Amino acid sequence: MMNKFLIQKFTRLSTAYRVFRQVVLLGGVALLATACGTGSEVTVLKMSHSLPTDHPVHGGIAHMAERLAELSGGKMRVDIYPGGQLGSEREQIELLQIGSLAMTKVSSSPMESFVPEMKVFSLPYVFRDSEHFWRALNSDIGKQLLLSGERVGLRGLGYYDAGARSFYSVDKPIHTPEDLTGLKVRVQNSNTSVQMVRALGGAGTPIAFGELYTALDQGVVDGAENNPPSFVTSGHFEVAKYYSLTEHTYVPDIVLISSYIWNRLQAQEKNWLQQAMDESIVVQRDLWQQSTQESLKLAQQAGVEIVYPDKSHFSDRVNDMLESLRGEPSYDVKKAFRAL
Repeated sequence: MMNKFLIQKFTRLSTAYRVFRQVVLLGGVALLATACGTGSEVTVLKMSHSLPTDHPVHGGIAHMAERLAELSGGKMRVDIYPGGQLGSEREQIELLQIGSLAMTKVSSSPMESFVPEMKVFSLPYVFRDSEHFWRALNSDIGKQLLLSGERVGLRGLGYYDAGARSFYSVDKPIHTPEDLTGLKVRVQNSNTSVQMVRALGGAGTPIAFGELYTALDQGVVDGAENNPPSFVTSGHFEVAKYYSLTEHTYVPDIVLISSYIWNRLQAQEKNWLQQAMDESIVVQRDLWQQSTQESLKLAQQAGVEIVYPDKSHFSDRVNDMLESLRGEPSYDVKKAFRAL
């Protein structure tokens, strides 16, 4: 069955094989391994993500790994490979699909290509505030969405908080959509994000995150959008001196496990892993809130002007865009979330 799956996916997953060679070079990193150094087998899950180790999401993952070791009495272990060592988020997802990596943490944006319903998290003003966002994620709809990737070999274990994305700019503050007119705004490589900025009057410009600092500094783009911790840890606050809390999208980070690996775990191992994940969510949300407050404070101390706009002016401008999605899978999810 696994070989058939590999054959079917060979063309689309060619980049994953390139990354798998990196995995081998890192010491034969298998997705699921056993070690017998103490005389008893230890199940080792290899997990990767693209964030630095001082990021609050990494803190949540580290707590999950620690709790899993405790709950299992040392019978299970998660080895973490941070900082994009094993490729981009899309490449990490593909490694999960072919069973060459056990777990990863990805943002919701690259998941759109695998699970169209996940596009809902790229849509602007679906959620009224953080409380509504988490009520939606913890609802039956949110839980179903988390597991919807199983049909493509990706099982969701839980959502981490990745905050709300807001606009920041180099030369002028953004108080209203009119302030975006004529501005080139860096967005993720997502057509939905490009459409959103266009609806607000700007020009969405996809640029790799690692190239964004230079793009801002050299005037390739006039601004970007992201959450406060990423705005600060990336150093973008050194160039962009205006941060406008538009909070146009609330997005989760998603912890995934390869369905192939999940199905090889024993029932007790699944219980330990899920419990460790659930407990880490509480810790990570606290870390995120602290990091958000500290980041805004640090940005202000560095001379960044924090703008508190009337968000209704922005949300009104994207209604036509949202209605144009009628008939797509994400439209129904958006409608259900908004009704909560």
